Amino acid sequence: MAALAWLLIPFVAAVGAGLWGSWAGRTRRARSDGPELIGYARFREAMERSRPAEEELRP
Repeated sequence: MAALAWLLIPFVAAVGAGLWGSWAGRTRRARSDGPELIGYARFREAMERSRPAEEELRP
């Protein structure tokens, strides 16, 4: 029975590796860069805005 366990462990590992490899190598659907570019443009606009002076913030 111990010999069967020692043969079964690598077999299960090989099957698991094969399943993971087929999942990792799958063809993914193409995505557009639209949302990422829009978000980056908003980030750049926010970073380019000037901060109000400290005197303007004080009451």
